[in-house]
Amino acid sequence: MDDYLKKKLYADVEGTCTGRYGYIINVLQVKEISKGKVMTSVGLAEFTVKYQAIVFKPFKGEVVDGTVTQVNKMGFFAEVGPLQVFVSSHLIPSDMKFNPYGNPPSYSDDVTLIEKGSHCRIKIVGTRFDATDIFAIGTIKEDFCGVL
Repeated sequence: MDDYLKKKLYADVEGTCTGRYGYIINVLQVKEISKGKVMTSVGLAEFTVKYQAIVFKPFKGEVVDGTVTQVNKMGFFAEVGPLQVFVSSHLIPSDMKFNPYGNPPSYSDDVTLIEKGSHCRIKIVGTRFDATDIFAIGTIKEDFCGVL
């Protein structure tokens, strides 16, 4: 029974997102499984499971590395693990200009180029936590941020 409950825990919890803890990346260890209680009128059993997990909950001011997934005139989107971060064109240095005719579209200046697949260092300036997802806005106008 314990093996079944552990497999069910891994399947149900890993890869999910909660507003309280953030993204649950991996369950490391199951600490305790309570004795089951039979739910009246349904006939199902309910168990309380305590476990230790690796989580990712971004916060304002955190600096993260990500991969650019989409570029448009409004800014660009980058993936930071399971989190998607939007960097507005207002939060990109003013010397970087959007080139809509490039293939693929990009932001560039004399030295650097931001296009799909580029690796960037981004500072998170805001987050919003939903019941099942996290949204973030970032900037590359800070020191040591930008294309890696």
